[in-house]
Amino acid sequence: MHNASPSLAKLLKTIDLISIVTGKIVAWMILPMSLSLVYEVVARYVFNAPTIWASDVSQILYGMFFMLGSAYALQRQQHIRTDFLYGKWSLRTRGMVDAACYIGLYFPALLFFLWVGSEFAYRSILFNERIVTSPWMPIIWPLKLAIPFSTLLLLIQGVSELLKSLFAVTKGVSLHEEQAGSET
Repeated sequence: MHNASPSLAKLLKTIDLISIVTGKIVAWMILPMSLSLVYEVVARYVFNAPTIWASDVSQILYGMFFMLGSAYALQRQQHIRTDFLYGKWSLRTRGMVDAACYIGLYFPALLFFLWVGSEFAYRSILFNERIVTSPWMPIIWPLKLAIPFSTLLLLIQGVSELLKSLFAVTKGVSLHEEQAGSET
């Protein structure tokens, strides 16, 4: 990020590092998720003894995996975008569109999700909520707690993305491309 001021570069690196570290930690959730599925398949089809817990465990872990990994995906520019339009725009135009979308849509929606998700998770923890549609009836609050935590991670990464967009508007330089080039 040699085009950015030292303080901006340090801030962006710090925020991005939060998303990278949490994303890499969350990636390990794929192991217990896969193991529970494999265990269920072997138990069901080899030993004719299906479990009542493996499907629930894999669904809960997948939900957490998907939500908690979203800030990492944002940092890596892996979210859906209309590239056939976006790719034809100048860096400044991309930055303006991105900044407008972050300010007008992204942050307001995520602040609402944080508020509602926090209440949702709080009630779930308070009542030790369980999945009533499962014979195992596991607790569900860890999955519901992932909602506000994921939203908070997305908000933090959104600050980095907004700053990168504003930098592209003012300087005509993409800190994303520069960052991607330095990581390879």
